[in-house]
Amino acid sequence: MWAAETIFLGASRKPDDSYQEPEELLLRYGNRHGLVTGATGTGKTVTLQVLAEGFSKAGVPVFCADIKGDLSGIAMKGTPQDFLLRRADDVRLAPYENAAFPVIFWDLFGEQGHPIRATVSEMGPLLLSRLMNLSEAQEGIMNIAFKIADDEGLLLLDMKDLQALLADIAERSKEIGARYGNVSKASVGAIQRALLVLEQQGGNHFFGEPALRIQDLMRTTQDGRGAVNVLAADKLMMNPRLYATFLLWLLSELFEELPEVGDVDKPKLVFFFDEAHLLFDEAPKVLVDRVEQVVRLIRSKGVGVFFVTQNPLDIPESVLAQLGNRIQHALRAYTPREQKAVRTAAETFRPNPDFDCATAITQLGVGEALVSVLEAKAVPSIVQRTLIRPPSGRVGPVTPQERSDLITRSPVAGQYDEAIDRESAFEVLQKRASDAAEQEEKAQAEEDGGTKWTLPDFGRNKQPEEAAPKRRTRTGYDNSAPRPRAPRTSNRQTVTEAAIKSVVRSAGSSIGRALVRGILGGLKRGF
Repeated sequence: MWAAETIFLGASRKPDDSYQEPEELLLRYGNRHGLVTGATGTGKTVTLQVLAEGFSKAGVPVFCADIKGDLSGIAMKGTPQDFLLRRADDVRLAPYENAAFPVIFWDLFGEQGHPIRATVSEMGPLLLSRLMNLSEAQEGIMNIAFKIADDEGLLLLDMKDLQALLADIAERSKEIGARYGNVSKASVGAIQRALLVLEQQGGNHFFGEPALRIQDLMRTTQDGRGAVNVLAADKLMMNPRLYATFLLWLLSELFEELPEVGDVDKPKLVFFFDEAHLLFDEAPKVLVDRVEQVVRLIRSKGVGVFFVTQNPLDIPESVLAQLGNRIQHALRAYTPREQKAVRTAAETFRPNPDFDCATAITQLGVGEALVSVLEAKAVPSIVQRTLIRPPSGRVGPVTPQERSDLITRSPVAGQYDEAIDRESAFEVLQKRASDAAEQEEKAQAEEDGGTKWTLPDFGRNKQPEEAAPKRRTRTGYDNSAPRPRAPRTSNRQTVTEAAIKSVVRSAGSSIGRALVRGILGGLKRGF
């Protein structure tokens, strides 16, 4: 059995493929970040589960995205299977015990877990601009919008708040431009169209209240195990920009809210970023710099970040340099880019004289990886060819009924399930517009001398039937027979009258209306 201050990853192999020694991740270096890479089907998800189980057992909360649904099985006790028992024997894991881990399911759409929400203000203009792929000019307007919201005390909580604020900015573009800088109505319209696309992709589910409290991701059980927060991301992956922006927002929130703790015996939280390439695809330099800054500095907050992706080339070098713990599963080398990826991965390891790293990467079997972790004084260990241990939880997804039961029994059940819509920018701006309309109507009435306009009823107020005179028929008097209708006079306005009314409506000032009345009076007398 491994020591309490480490996570047992598996066992390294000698050149003759016999057992060599256990490979362990030191908990005190868990916040020095890590990287798990490998081609599809090589065992990355199981490795992620092994790491999550190890941190949870050590009392460290975990947050991870479940792309395919397989990771949800960590919530259920595993069942002994022949291939798992053989692997346990190969890595000398004794006793090999199956166990379920405390899991909290989350889902941005609220379908397979508790809803996760953030306010527009918390997201900020930079991440929102990234989310909507705005141009530099449009991002500038987004920054102006947030500045105006701060200056005027407008709460930006959900999408309709931001939409209302943008509409207000477009209406006041000249006034705002003189103070904050030029605001183009065309650019505002482009942002509003991008917001509409985001809303159709499910962004309206994410923005709002109650917003996620970071403390709820850092729960531990009474027996000392850390909560495993599993984000259902299968549907979220249909909008990869929303997925990447959400995870970057979560990292930023952790960085801003958690206190400095320096070097600790074990991390306060470990964050697994699956499909990490989505964060950096077509990302502007300012965003990559932001990721690098957060990854570099969040270590002092006691948070570890593990990037999980297929290719090490998916991670920028500035970020890659911050990742001290490496687990490399097999890579294919059919194309020039794949061959470059193999060479890059091999060069990042501390060499082992027993084998060629680049060759080994292409020959690794399923559940086998090259492992190099930080040892004493945070020095990377010599890379070892390692068999990854079998997980204790279920290998495979939970059933819908099991998921539903776990959500019902969750420690956060009922806290986030119902959305709250309190007074914010939308309501304030709506009231402001209503008050302005009332003031304008009042001023107009005073200008017209208090005259109130009414419409004629055109004889619609008829006499009661008993007062109507009876008509004589051949058999007597009868009121039931239809009466011949009097010729109906048209209430349509003439072309001239329509023109007159149109001109009157379009007159903007009191002088203009007086002039128009004088002219039209002359026209009427002429007719």
